[in-house]
Amino acid sequence: MIDKDSLTHHISQQFNSELEDVRSHLLAMGGLVEKQVNDAVTALIDADFGLAQQVREIDEQTNQMERNIDEECLRILARRQPAASDLRLIISISKSVIDLERIGDEASKIARRAIQLCEEGESPRGYVEVRHIGDQVRKMVQESLDAFARFDADLALAVVQYDKTVDREYKTALRELVTYMMEDPRSISRVLNVIWALRSLERIGDHARNIAHLVIYLVRGTDVRHLGLARLEREVQGPPLE
Repeated sequence: MIDKDSLTHHISQQFNSELEDVRSHLLAMGGLVEKQVNDAVTALIDADFGLAQQVREIDEQTNQMERNIDEECLRILARRQPAASDLRLIISISKSVIDLERIGDEASKIARRAIQLCEEGESPRGYVEVRHIGDQVRKMVQESLDAFARFDADLALAVVQYDKTVDREYKTALRELVTYMMEDPRSISRVLNVIWALRSLERIGDHARNIAHLVIYLVRGTDVRHLGLARLEREVQGPPLE
């Protein structure tokens, strides 16, 4: 089982430093991506053209952070040949940065929808749903990163469980908005932008869930990506692998 103390158990202080650095860089990227999601949702709801542009401009920064972390992971693998929990840490980081980069991409898509809605100049139906699901998804991203920072498998499990709630609410919102478009065809263009924004939020929730799966793998030593929720709960509550 891995915890914070495991990062500093090596004879080589340099190796300890490399592991801590790459984990810190992952969490820094996570903080930036979390801000992207928050700002993208705010830009959509407040019709803030400038904020939406800022979200899109940050995207290249997150892409560069992903590349840098990938290079760090490869250097550690090549030079240190880590095993057991150290190897799981590097694998979890290298896969988590992919999900973080994709969260940033989805935030950029929401910002693009916000710009289009600003240009159309009329607030469409669906902003209540965007605010509500946006708040839920932002919490999932934040808690998946907190779970990674604290090696907290229980918090990671809570993120996975909550993804089911987001999926249900997304489907409910989608049905309501499709019905509204059928009743008022003039709203189709505007509401479609909101639907695509909601779709991006649902995908962000999926990526946060993926990071939570990786935290469980890191801490418990079990790949839980394809397990049903009931079995996943048993894995988290049972004895960990070495």
